[in-house]
Amino acid sequence: MSSKPNYVGIIAIVAVVTFGVTALLMNVLQRKTEAKQTHFELATLDEETVDPAIWGRNFPRQFDGYKRTVDTERTRYGGSEAFSKLEADPHLKRIFAGYAFSIEFNEERGHAYTLSDQDSTRRVTERPQPGSCLHCHASIIPAYRKAGNGDVMAGFEKVSAMKWSEARALVQHPVACIDCHDPATMALRVTRPGFLRGIAAFKASQGVANYDPNKSATRQEMRSYVCGQCHVEYYFRKPDKVVTYPWAKGLKVEQIEAYYDSIGYSDWKHAETGGPVLKAQHPEFELWSQGVHARSNVACADCHMPYTREGAIKVSDHHIRSPLLNIERACLTCHPFSADEMRNRAEQIQERNQKLLTRAEVALTQFYDRAVALRAAGADSMAFEKAGAYALARKAQWRVDFINAENSMGFHAPQEAARILGEAIDYARQAELAAMTMAPAHTAAR
Repeated sequence: MSSKPNYVGIIAIVAVVTFGVTALLMNVLQRKTEAKQTHFELATLDEETVDPAIWGRNFPRQFDGYKRTVDTERTRYGGSEAFSKLEADPHLKRIFAGYAFSIEFNEERGHAYTLSDQDSTRRVTERPQPGSCLHCHASIIPAYRKAGNGDVMAGFEKVSAMKWSEARALVQHPVACIDCHDPATMALRVTRPGFLRGIAAFKASQGVANYDPNKSATRQEMRSYVCGQCHVEYYFRKPDKVVTYPWAKGLKVEQIEAYYDSIGYSDWKHAETGGPVLKAQHPEFELWSQGVHARSNVACADCHMPYTREGAIKVSDHHIRSPLLNIERACLTCHPFSADEMRNRAEQIQERNQKLLTRAEVALTQFYDRAVALRAAGADSMAFEKAGAYALARKAQWRVDFINAENSMGFHAPQEAARILGEAIDYARQAELAAMTMAPAHTAAR
């Protein structure tokens, strides 16, 4: 006996499947529509909107991340906890002898603290500082514009020359949204005059004239340039204290050193040796530019602000922090290993550079010991210069501090960091040997 098709059942199944597919398509359409609506215009933003909380009305997801930069977490070699680097590394007090960094030198905290930490550091409260410091510690561009009567560059130079207290009265907020985003389009942009001039000088050294990143850089380049506005080496140009990036000869440690040598620049005379030396700031951009991530077109934001999804919307994580505190999204997007494996690899690189750094610091302080003894015996600056000890010690100290001040403990470019520290050890020992050639004459004189 043949069975008849169960038309009712088939119709029911088709109806259920049709309903499911329709619901799925409607959900996909809804999510796509949601993804296109990246923000709601609740506040009007312009070039004077400095307060990040106002930006947060339109961009609550990003603002929530920014607010989290108040978090203080420590990694093995850094993080965002404001521990004393002078206590963690006793060599530094001697390396910075006679300079403000020998008074207080703490690990940097997050962006939300850039202004308040500058207000409270003993380097500012106990030593006179210029308005130049605000270039990277505050949302300063509106103040530059006002001081320059509409001309940001003119205002930049005017504010840089002010005393800290005078310039500080011009700003209210730390680094925030307006420093990296155009308020009309939200496009990434470089705002810092120091970087605009510095990158133009660097590109000119490569044969590219009149380079302007806001016109010529790709979006991926801008995702590093907006960080490189401040995470760089710089100095205060004499006599007007204008923030200047020393990139006219290149970004490598010896190229920056050659620039400083060409203009006869030193940050201070070392209190123990009497020799003219340099103080590196925080050359993350310069060291990163020599590493494999830069060569692979991996931007700063890819690791420090990795993309995250909230519902259907993909945003950059504005909780800017060490990738080691966010390995799953910061590293595993590209690297097919476990979080523990990536952490171990990174810390192994950092440990090797830390050991090299310590050896370089020991070599440098042993030169200080010999210099102190020679000065006590009557050696003057001319004798050190004639022996070549000052020049060699300056090279050693510059390289030691370049890696010490750079906040990745060599991770941004491991081989380059190791090369720099190897040179630092060599120059420090050469300085010590050069000083030893002075000893017989002064011993005989006594």
